[in-house]
Amino acid sequence: MARDKQGFQFLTVSEVAQLMRVSNMTVYRLIKSGALKAVQVGNRYRVKESDVHQYLDDHYVRAV
Repeated sequence: MARDKQGFQFLTVSEVAQLMRVSNMTVYRLIKSGALKAVQVGNRYRVKESDVHQYLDDHYVRAV
């Protein structure tokens, strides 16, 4: 995990997958569909940790 000058913590696709408990492919699909914001660095993606938490908060489903 790396932090930029503004204090944002960036995660790799693998780190996001571990955090969300999904596969790397699922994370790539979320990025490609625009559902999860990411920065492309070369042929790699980095995702702000705060964006992962925001995605999870926005897609939270309550059991009935």
